[in-house]
Amino acid sequence: MIRVLLVDDQPLLRSGFRALLDLEADIEVVAEAGDGLEGLTLVRRHLPDVALLDIQMPVVDGIEATRRIAADPALAGVHVVILTNYGFDEYVFDALRAGAAGFLVKDIVPEDFLHAVRVAARGDALLAPSITRKLIDRYVTQPVGTGAGLEELTNREREAVALVARGLSNDQIADHMVISPLTAKTHINRAMGKLRARDRAQLVVFAYESGLVVPPGS
Repeated sequence: MIRVLLVDDQPLLRSGFRALLDLEADIEVVAEAGDGLEGLTLVRRHLPDVALLDIQMPVVDGIEATRRIAADPALAGVHVVILTNYGFDEYVFDALRAGAAGFLVKDIVPEDFLHAVRVAARGDALLAPSITRKLIDRYVTQPVGTGAGLEELTNREREAVALVARGLSNDQIADHMVISPLTAKTHINRAMGKLRARDRAQLVVFAYESGLVVPPGS
């Protein structure tokens, strides 16, 4: 059973999301909150698999709530998905850096919304190639980082992280590296551990900030 927490200051939207989730046999909404501070209290109480957080909320916003969840070792199993009205923007990028597994636009179709919840619960990042391209676009005009942390990765781990940053799935990475999907997942998990990344979303951010992946045209 996938346990979900809903945090949004708009009751009507929360009700709509809950109605969708309640129809699914493998999903349970464990609690709802109307602001980020209340959401943090309920996250610690219920330890959901997925926390759906509105990016703009009173008291504590979604980015700060994500940051606090990511910083708490007791909440390592909570996968944060940011809800936004605006699509990919600077706030969403900040949320990914803070530790969010991905984001959803609130006008998403129901089938995609439910699929996204299941993807997040598995620990996979909600980073479709189109979203990855948005990250690339941001870094076309931004300086990359110093590459700190790269020296801790093996050559195969670096290769796997670079492929993650280009939006490839584990199966596609395995095909590209001519290894099994399990071995590809192992490389990725080891890289996440060495870099202290919560998920694939943070690997993507690291890949561009470190210069492991260079945006086209830069």
